[in-house]
Amino acid sequence: MADHYDVLGVSREASDDEIKKAYRKLARKLHPDVNPSPEAAEEFKNVTHAYDVLSDPEQRRRYDMGGDDAMGGFGGAGFGGFGDVFEAFFGAAGGASRAGRPRSRRERGDDALVRLTLGLGDVVFGTHRDVEIDTAVLCDTCQGTCCQPGTEPTRCDVCGGSGHVQRQVRSLLGNVVTQQLCGSCQGYGTRIEHPCAACSGQGRVRSRRTVGLDIPAGVETGLRLQLAGSGEVGPAGGPNGDLYVEIHVDTHPVFSRDGDDLLATLEVSMTDAILGTSTSIDGLDGAVDLEVRAGVQSGDVLKIDGRGITGLRTKKRGDLRISVQVVTPTKVDHKTRKLVEELAQRTKAPDPRLAEHQQGFFSRFRDKFGR
Repeated sequence: MADHYDVLGVSREASDDEIKKAYRKLARKLHPDVNPSPEAAEEFKNVTHAYDVLSDPEQRRRYDMGGDDAMGGFGGAGFGGFGDVFEAFFGAAGGASRAGRPRSRRERGDDALVRLTLGLGDVVFGTHRDVEIDTAVLCDTCQGTCCQPGTEPTRCDVCGGSGHVQRQVRSLLGNVVTQQLCGSCQGYGTRIEHPCAACSGQGRVRSRRTVGLDIPAGVETGLRLQLAGSGEVGPAGGPNGDLYVEIHVDTHPVFSRDGDDLLATLEVSMTDAILGTSTSIDGLDGAVDLEVRAGVQSGDVLKIDGRGITGLRTKKRGDLRISVQVVTPTKVDHKTRKLVEELAQRTKAPDPRLAEHQQGFFSRFRDKFGR
């Protein structure tokens, strides 16, 4: 068998680049699509086989040491050529699965994720937000062709545009021909001789853009909204991925949430608790009128129907539930104390005693969700 270096026309000290250039030069002349003669086909097989050996560092090392070509013989490392045998049957780098057709430069873009913080008031009826994202967009200069304007991809003269080359490998079963991705065009079948300067031949660039988002009522922390096709544009102008917006709802100083219900605490003076009163509070969506009955106790709950959060799926509003907390004054003047003592004598209140076990509203709520 002819010396591989002689077949490629390079010296034994040739670099990887020199070997690759020599192979490409010969392949342009001998490839079956260019030169259909039987002699050229046989010579092309020898050139390809020589390149296979010399372009692989390990195979080249064994060859330079006088080993049995790419197989490395049966000594030293044992049956070291079995990897090549499997490669011959199943192809390398996925080449066999794509045999006969080139790879596409256009690929789907990645999905993007942004996090958006909302106030509890935004959740009651839903809201609109403009979300800024830093992502890949279509290159305005080349419009996804990856080429400098006025140029276009050229057909690979090594594989003839198929994206694959046939290689002959010696194995235990004899010479086996396998089809692999073309190393000259990386399997695309074309080469971009003049890549777009604006995007470096990627067909896309990084840019900051604004996406309008209608946020439905009833969302909660951790929920992800999906905007199909609003993510990154793919390489070479491929279809966009999706945009996911992860919601975080800030805590509110007054209101908390239980599903679609809103919870709050109303502080009531001792006299209002005894006599009852009317008041108005500021809800998340306007004023709410309240009637506090006479004799109300701490822990009693006032419920206002339909003043909670609009359900994400039901579209029905929850309720506003307000727990009453009676506030006892800590400091009273002498006159007030006399009046309270007189009230105590008139009402003849029983002595303090242990009550039967009863849970207040927020104690039940804490126990339910705090376990």
